[in-house]
Amino acid sequence: MPLPPVTMPGLHWKMKKSLSRSTLRDHKGFSGIDLKCEMVSQDALRRTIFPLGGLTKSFVKKIAAENRLHHVLQKKESMGICFVGKRNFEHFILQYLQPRPGKFVSVEDNKVLGTHKGWFLYTLGQRAKISGMREPWFVVEKDSAKGDVLVAPRTDHPALYRDLLRTGRVHWIAEEPPAALIRDKMMECHFRFRHQMALVPCVLTLNQDGTVWVTAVTAVRALAPGQFAVFYKGDECLGSGKILRLGPSAYTLHKGRSRASTVPDGPHRAP
Repeated sequence: MPLPPVTMPGLHWKMKKSLSRSTLRDHKGFSGIDLKCEMVSQDALRRTIFPLGGLTKSFVKKIAAENRLHHVLQKKESMGICFVGKRNFEHFILQYLQPRPGKFVSVEDNKVLGTHKGWFLYTLGQRAKISGMREPWFVVEKDSAKGDVLVAPRTDHPALYRDLLRTGRVHWIAEEPPAALIRDKMMECHFRFRHQMALVPCVLTLNQDGTVWVTAVTAVRALAPGQFAVFYKGDECLGSGKILRLGPSAYTLHKGRSRASTVPDGPHRAP
């Protein structure tokens, strides 16, 4: 028995006056499908139909059960680096890359807390496994030149939070770039860089080379270069840009303000 045909809403393509198409955020229950489609070209979008557009994951599984598609029901969710599977991530990576030993260094006092086998084994925001440390420490920065991994205590440490980033040239889906951004050079919207994370209100500032500065209304945890910032206006997915640079962390800004407040006034004050 064939599956019933389904058209548009949900994750779907809507027609514009210019005959371009844009993507809308997926229905609750799907794992950030729009995050996987934000780099698709207009040429491809004009020839694309997503027949599951208006359905939630639970309803798709119900259809599969009614049609005895057991392999669909039994398929596990795709999470993280799916091709690694249940293997230890560190062991897997070290099969392809030579170990590059380095130090875990406290971001607060530059104290060496332990050693690791390579800075490339760690992602910003993840818990660092430091031998002999009973309390959890979390990765806030990586120094590839020195091989150091900077860590901070507590999962909510201010060194993990930033509110400014710059992307590479943005891939816009329907408009290149949006008319409001061209007109005002700034635009309010939302963004995210991981699937299933809440959308973050932000302001985009357009640069002449097509890149954008993204200023988040509230500081965001564990932003990382190399990830993609995906932009939304309402339900519409506007496009995305690869994160190239990060602004200072909330911890760095606080330290800077603290130092500035201790500088004495008068003719001998340093610039």
